[in-house]
Amino acid sequence: MPPIVWMLIGLVAGAAATYGLLIFTGKNIVEQAKNEANQYRETSKIAAESKAREIALAGQDEQRKRKEEFNKESQATRQEIKDMEARLAKREDTLDRKLDTLSVKEKNLEDLEGRLTLRDRQVAAKEMELADILKQQREKLLYISGISADQAKEMLLRRVEDECKRDVGEIIQRMTEQAQEEGKEKSRNIILAAIQRYAADQTSDHTVSTVAIPSDDMKGRVIGREGRNIRSFEKATGVDVIIDDTPGIVIVSCFDPVRREIARISLERLVQDGRIHPARIEEVVVQTTKEMDEELMKIGKEAIQEANLPNIPKAAIPMLGRLAYRTSYGQNVLRHSMEVAYLAQTIADELGLDGTIARRCGLLHDIGKAMDHETEGGHPQIGMEFLRKFNESEAVLNAAAGHHGDVPATTPYTPIIMAADAISASRPGARRESLERYVKRLQELEELAKGFEGVRQAYAIQAGREIRVIVDARSVDDKVTAKIARDISKKIESDLTYPGEIKITVIREVRTVEYAR
Repeated sequence: MPPIVWMLIGLVAGAAATYGLLIFTGKNIVEQAKNEANQYRETSKIAAESKAREIALAGQDEQRKRKEEFNKESQATRQEIKDMEARLAKREDTLDRKLDTLSVKEKNLEDLEGRLTLRDRQVAAKEMELADILKQQREKLLYISGISADQAKEMLLRRVEDECKRDVGEIIQRMTEQAQEEGKEKSRNIILAAIQRYAADQTSDHTVSTVAIPSDDMKGRVIGREGRNIRSFEKATGVDVIIDDTPGIVIVSCFDPVRREIARISLERLVQDGRIHPARIEEVVVQTTKEMDEELMKIGKEAIQEANLPNIPKAAIPMLGRLAYRTSYGQNVLRHSMEVAYLAQTIADELGLDGTIARRCGLLHDIGKAMDHETEGGHPQIGMEFLRKFNESEAVLNAAAGHHGDVPATTPYTPIIMAADAISASRPGARRESLERYVKRLQELEELAKGFEGVRQAYAIQAGREIRVIVDARSVDDKVTAKIARDISKKIESDLTYPGEIKITVIREVRTVEYAR
């Protein structure tokens, strides 16, 4: 047999032996597994029975504990119920007692209501009786007095109205006096602050209107043959030349201060040159007028620069320059306007207003004086119309027109300008008059006041800035006294010419004298 066959036979025999071995081994393993399973089943059964007994014992213990807790809770609940029943019983007793009390009160209220009803009936009857009595008394009063009820009511209302008017008048007078006192004190402080902050030289000035002539021969040459030169000079300058017997002096007279200054300068130049004839006179006057126009513009610009108001209309600049040659009672008007501008600014700043507007109002308030010799009317109206052409603000226009009280003040700056104007004019040395004119003005002031009925004496004091009038207390009462003061002020304003303002004080005094012996 070939070897492969033997190998195959060997393999088959080996496989059969292995299979047999495996079957034998498997049977042993299965038997062993069955034995182990039986043992595990027995052990598990024993353990389960033991566990069941333990659970049953634990359940019995838990049931016993819960039963004890339930018994305790039940007992507590029963105790609470008993306590609640006791409280309810006690409350029921209380309610019963209250009900009894309410029943008693209800009965009392019913009795009280009955008594009140009876009293109401009695009161109603008495009211009717009282109404009848009042009606009878009213009829008797009307019969006795002879007036109707409406008339009596009207009289009563009129009396009440009069009493109310007196009370209101007293209140108004008290408040007015208090406001005046506070206003005077505050205004006094503001004005003092303004005066202290502005320290300036005296603004008094004197315009020279005389020309020195070195000799009588030169005076004759000024007159010329048959007065030809002097007539030519007056025609060219518009002034009056007065030549009298006073040696060495020729007087130049003119209401326009600028023309008077041009004439003075021209005449001085002619005298210095010595050539005096009509053609030369016209030439010198034209040249001097041109130089004066330039000087006026220069003075106006300097004033604007000093006042720090660069936006002044160009046409108003030479008018400010003209004010430098204008005086009011000896006070230079331009310096006066500058002073008013600074004082007005100080007052406006103290009052919380615009200081720049106040300064502008102060500088331009007297600009009408530069034209009042050429235009008809007072300088306030002239200045206002002039400034209106340049669209000045209402504050400036009203200040120019109303700083002397000619028109009502429409802005707060007008009273400020009035105050600053009075301060500047009343400064010591600011204005001056001749002795004769001063005495005459005081006499006119006193005579004017004495012309009123009831006035006994009148005394002008404070350099004519105040007049004290004494009236007869027996013929003049308090109301007439106030009227006399107002009438005197109106009369002074209409009849007299004066700088600043004049205070009128009317005194009514009652004196009673007795002697103990």
